[in-house]
Amino acid sequence: MIRVIKSIPNMLTLANLFCGCVAVTFALSGDAVTAFWFVVAAAVFDFLDGFAARLLKAHSPIGADLDSLADMVSFGVAPSAVLFILGLEWFGFVVALFSALRLAKFNIDQRQTTEFIGLPTPANALFFMSIGYIVMSSSGSYLANVFSTRWFIYVLAATFSLLMVSEIRMFSLKFKSFRFGDNALRYCFIAVSAVLAAVLGVSAIPFVIVIYIIMSLVRNLLSVRKIS
Repeated sequence: MIRVIKSIPNMLTLANLFCGCVAVTFALSGDAVTAFWFVVAAAVFDFLDGFAARLLKAHSPIGADLDSLADMVSFGVAPSAVLFILGLEWFGFVVALFSALRLAKFNIDQRQTTEFIGLPTPANALFFMSIGYIVMSSSGSYLANVFSTRWFIYVLAATFSLLMVSEIRMFSLKFKSFRFGDNALRYCFIAVSAVLAAVLGVSAIPFVIVIYIIMSLVRNLLSVRKIS
Protein backbone atom coordinates (compact mmCIF):
# COMPACT_ATOMS: atom_id res chain seq x y z
CA MET A 1 0.00 0.00 0.00
CA ILE A 2 2.82 2.41 0.89
CA ARG A 3 4.48 1.79 -2.48
CA VAL A 4 1.21 2.54 -4.25
CA ILE A 5 0.78 5.79 -2.32
CA LYS A 6 4.37 6.81 -3.04
CA SER A 7 3.68 6.21 -6.76
CA ILE A 8 0.88 8.78 -6.89
CA PRO A 9 3.18 11.68 -7.92
CA ASN A 10 4.58 9.62 -10.81
CA MET A 11 1.08 8.65 -11.93
CA LEU A 12 0.14 12.33 -11.99
CA THR A 13 3.28 13.03 -14.04
CA LEU A 14 2.24 10.33 -16.50
CA ALA A 15 -1.18 11.98 -16.72
CA ASN A 16 0.66 15.18 -17.66
CA LEU A 17 2.55 13.26 -20.35
CA PHE A 18 -0.65 11.68 -21.69
CA CYS A 19 -2.31 15.09 -22.00
CA GLY A 20 0.77 16.41 -23.78
CA CYS A 21 0.73 13.55 -26.28
CA VAL A 22 -2.96 14.11 -27.01
CA ALA A 23 -2.34 17.86 -27.37
CA VAL A 24 0.35 17.20 -29.98
CA THR A 25 -1.95 14.98 -32.03
CA PHE A 26 -4.76 17.56 -31.99
CA ALA A 27 -2.35 20.39 -32.84
CA LEU A 28 -0.87 18.58 -35.82
CA SER A 29 -4.38 17.76 -37.06
CA GLY A 30 -5.16 21.50 -37.05
CA ASP A 31 -7.26 21.64 -33.88
CA ALA A 32 -5.33 24.15 -31.77
CA VAL A 33 -8.38 24.82 -29.57
CA THR A 34 -8.64 21.27 -28.21
CA ALA A 35 -4.83 21.09 -28.01
CA PHE A 36 -4.88 24.19 -25.80
CA TRP A 37 -7.23 22.59 -23.28
CA PHE A 38 -5.13 19.44 -23.07
CA VAL A 39 -2.03 21.52 -22.33
CA VAL A 40 -3.99 23.35 -19.63
CA ALA A 41 -4.84 19.92 -18.17
CA ALA A 42 -1.16 18.94 -18.43
CA ALA A 43 -0.22 22.09 -16.49
CA VAL A 44 -2.71 21.16 -13.76
CA PHE A 45 -1.22 17.67 -13.47
CA ASP A 46 2.27 19.20 -13.49
CA PHE A 47 1.30 21.29 -10.46
CA LEU A 48 -0.39 18.37 -8.72
CA ASP A 49 2.53 15.96 -9.08
CA GLY A 50 4.87 18.37 -7.30
CA PHE A 51 2.25 19.08 -4.64
CA ALA A 52 1.66 15.35 -4.10
CA ALA A 53 5.40 14.64 -3.91
CA ARG A 54 5.82 17.26 -1.19
CA LEU A 55 2.70 16.13 0.68
CA LEU A 56 3.63 12.43 0.58
CA LYS A 57 7.38 13.07 0.90
CA ALA A 58 7.85 10.98 -2.21
CA HIS A 59 10.64 12.87 -3.96
CA SER A 60 12.93 10.65 -6.05
CA PRO A 61 15.49 11.02 -8.86
CA ILE A 62 13.26 9.04 -11.24
CA GLY A 63 10.37 11.35 -10.39
CA ALA A 64 12.42 14.42 -11.30
CA ASP A 65 13.58 12.87 -14.59
CA LEU A 66 10.08 11.67 -15.44
CA ASP A 67 8.72 15.15 -14.77
CA SER A 68 11.19 16.70 -17.21
CA LEU A 69 10.38 14.12 -19.89
CA ALA A 70 6.65 14.79 -19.51
CA ASP A 71 7.19 18.55 -19.55
CA MET A 72 9.26 18.25 -22.72
CA VAL A 73 6.26 16.82 -24.57
CA SER A 74 3.50 18.91 -22.97
CA PHE A 75 5.34 22.23 -22.83
CA GLY A 76 7.95 21.83 -25.56
CA VAL A 77 6.64 19.71 -28.43
CA ALA A 78 2.95 20.72 -28.12
CA PRO A 79 3.51 24.49 -28.53
CA SER A 80 5.96 23.78 -31.36
CA ALA A 81 3.27 21.75 -33.11
CA VAL A 82 0.91 24.73 -32.81
CA LEU A 83 3.54 27.05 -34.27
CA PHE A 84 4.01 24.55 -37.09
CA ILE A 85 0.36 24.75 -38.12
CA LEU A 86 0.33 28.55 -37.69
CA GLY A 87 2.76 28.78 -40.58
CA LEU A 88 6.20 28.69 -39.01
CA GLU A 89 6.69 25.17 -40.35
CA TRP A 90 9.91 23.59 -39.09
CA PHE A 91 11.17 26.79 -37.48
CA GLY A 92 8.38 26.40 -34.93
CA PHE A 93 10.27 23.51 -33.35
CA VAL A 94 12.93 25.94 -32.12
CA VAL A 95 10.63 26.22 -29.09
CA ALA A 96 10.97 22.48 -28.46
CA LEU A 97 14.76 22.68 -28.76
CA PHE A 98 15.08 25.53 -26.28
CA SER A 99 12.53 23.91 -23.97
CA ALA A 100 14.83 20.88 -23.81
CA LEU A 101 17.78 23.12 -22.94
CA ARG A 102 15.67 24.91 -20.33
CA LEU A 103 14.54 21.67 -18.65
CA ALA A 104 18.06 20.22 -18.63
CA LYS A 105 19.38 23.44 -17.11
CA PHE A 106 16.63 23.48 -14.47
CA ASN A 107 17.49 19.96 -13.29
CA ILE A 108 21.06 20.89 -12.37
CA ASP A 109 20.63 24.54 -11.37
CA GLN A 110 20.51 24.79 -7.57
CA ARG A 111 19.56 28.49 -7.73
CA GLN A 112 16.00 27.74 -8.82
CA THR A 113 14.53 26.54 -5.54
CA THR A 114 12.61 29.73 -4.63
CA GLU A 115 12.55 31.50 -8.00
CA PHE A 116 13.21 30.79 -11.67
CA ILE A 117 16.20 31.66 -13.80
CA GLY A 118 14.70 32.14 -17.26
CA LEU A 119 11.09 31.77 -18.37
CA PRO A 120 9.49 28.50 -17.11
CA THR A 121 8.42 26.09 -19.86
CA PRO A 122 4.74 25.91 -18.71
CA ALA A 123 4.42 29.71 -19.01
CA ASN A 124 6.04 29.64 -22.44
CA ALA A 125 3.79 26.79 -23.57
CA LEU A 126 0.58 28.48 -22.37
CA PHE A 127 1.64 31.65 -24.20
CA PHE A 128 1.88 29.93 -27.58
CA MET A 129 -0.99 27.51 -26.99
CA SER A 130 -3.28 30.46 -26.20
CA ILE A 131 -2.13 32.20 -29.37
CA GLY A 132 -3.14 29.11 -31.35
CA TYR A 133 -6.49 29.12 -29.52
CA ILE A 134 -7.10 32.80 -30.37
CA VAL A 135 -6.19 32.41 -34.03
CA MET A 136 -8.37 29.32 -34.49
CA SER A 137 -11.37 30.37 -32.39
CA SER A 138 -11.52 34.11 -33.13
CA SER A 139 -10.69 34.23 -36.84
CA GLY A 140 -11.02 37.77 -38.16
CA SER A 141 -10.68 39.49 -34.77
CA TYR A 142 -7.98 42.07 -34.19
CA LEU A 143 -5.95 39.80 -31.90
CA ALA A 144 -6.25 36.85 -34.28
CA ASN A 145 -5.02 39.02 -37.16
CA VAL A 146 -2.05 40.25 -35.10
CA PHE A 147 -1.07 36.73 -34.07
CA SER A 148 -1.49 35.52 -37.64
CA THR A 149 1.21 37.92 -38.85
CA ARG A 150 4.03 35.61 -39.89
CA TRP A 151 7.02 37.82 -39.06
CA PHE A 152 5.55 38.70 -35.65
CA ILE A 153 5.19 35.02 -34.70
CA TYR A 154 8.77 34.35 -35.87
CA VAL A 155 9.99 37.14 -33.56
CA LEU A 156 7.91 35.83 -30.65
CA ALA A 157 9.18 32.26 -31.12
CA ALA A 158 12.81 33.40 -31.20
CA THR A 159 12.42 35.84 -28.29
CA PHE A 160 10.60 33.47 -25.97
CA SER A 161 13.03 30.65 -26.79
CA LEU A 162 15.92 32.85 -25.67
CA LEU A 163 14.00 33.93 -22.57
CA MET A 164 13.73 30.29 -21.47
CA VAL A 165 17.50 29.86 -21.32
CA SER A 166 18.31 33.41 -20.20
CA GLU A 167 19.81 34.39 -16.85
CA ILE A 168 16.85 36.63 -16.03
CA ARG A 169 15.49 36.00 -12.52
CA MET A 170 11.72 35.48 -12.51
CA PHE A 171 9.56 35.21 -9.42
CA SER A 172 7.64 32.05 -8.62
CA LEU A 173 4.14 31.76 -7.17
CA LYS A 174 5.30 29.63 -4.25
CA PHE A 175 4.12 31.09 -0.94
CA LYS A 176 6.18 30.55 2.21
CA SER A 177 3.64 32.64 4.11
CA PHE A 178 0.51 34.56 3.18
CA ARG A 179 1.59 37.93 4.61
CA PHE A 180 1.11 40.72 2.08
CA GLY A 181 4.49 42.27 2.88
CA ASP A 182 6.29 39.08 1.88
CA ASN A 183 4.19 38.48 -1.22
CA ALA A 184 3.15 41.91 -2.50
CA LEU A 185 4.46 41.19 -6.01
CA ARG A 186 2.68 37.83 -6.16
CA TYR A 187 -0.63 39.24 -4.92
CA CYS A 188 -0.46 42.12 -7.41
CA PHE A 189 0.26 39.72 -10.26
CA ILE A 190 -2.60 37.41 -9.26
CA ALA A 191 -5.01 40.35 -8.97
CA VAL A 192 -4.08 41.76 -12.39
CA SER A 193 -4.28 38.28 -13.95
CA ALA A 194 -7.72 37.68 -12.43
CA VAL A 195 -9.07 40.96 -13.78
CA LEU A 196 -7.70 40.30 -17.26
CA ALA A 197 -9.07 36.74 -17.23
CA ALA A 198 -12.51 37.99 -16.19
CA VAL A 199 -12.54 40.54 -19.01
CA LEU A 200 -10.77 38.69 -21.83
CA GLY A 201 -11.06 35.00 -20.97
CA VAL A 202 -8.46 32.82 -22.72
CA SER A 203 -7.29 35.86 -24.72
CA ALA A 204 -5.85 37.24 -21.47
CA ILE A 205 -3.15 34.57 -21.26
CA PRO A 206 -0.59 36.13 -23.66
CA PHE A 207 -0.93 39.45 -21.83
CA VAL A 208 -0.63 37.77 -18.42
CA ILE A 209 2.61 36.05 -19.46
CA VAL A 210 4.06 39.31 -20.82
CA ILE A 211 3.07 41.10 -17.59
CA TYR A 212 4.80 38.33 -15.61
CA ILE A 213 8.01 38.90 -17.57
CA ILE A 214 7.81 42.70 -17.20
CA MET A 215 7.13 42.49 -13.45
CA SER A 216 10.11 40.16 -13.04
CA LEU A 217 12.36 42.59 -14.93
CA VAL A 218 11.14 45.56 -12.86
CA ARG A 219 11.75 43.61 -9.65
CA ASN A 220 15.28 42.83 -10.79
CA LEU A 221 15.99 46.48 -11.62
CA LEU A 222 14.70 47.62 -8.24
CA SER A 223 16.82 44.96 -6.49
CA VAL A 224 19.96 46.17 -8.30
CA ARG A 225 19.22 49.78 -7.29
CA LYS A 226 18.79 48.78 -3.65
CA ILE A 227 22.16 46.97 -3.67
CA SER A 228 23.93 49.90 -5.33
